[in-house]
Amino acid sequence: MLVTQLSIATGLIVEDETGLRGRYDFILDWAPDEKDLRDTRPSIFTAVIEQLGLRLDPAKGLVKSVVIDHVERPSTN
Repeated sequence: MLVTQLSIATGLIVEDETGLRGRYDFILDWAPDEKDLRDTRPSIFTAVIEQLGLRLDPAKGLVKSVVIDHVERPSTN
């Protein structure tokens, strides 16, 4: 679930390469991108490092996708 939530929060594809299994309870506190200048909370990337001890490393790789190359309206029967 963490990977899903991080993907949503960052707008990026996040993959779990930690090798950790099981369930964990944690609280992650970060400032949204549309940050108020008075908000002293860290970015999500900094919060993941400081609060969870994990890193989000940028990488390039293959992404599964679906390509629709043709569409027709159904015929009326």
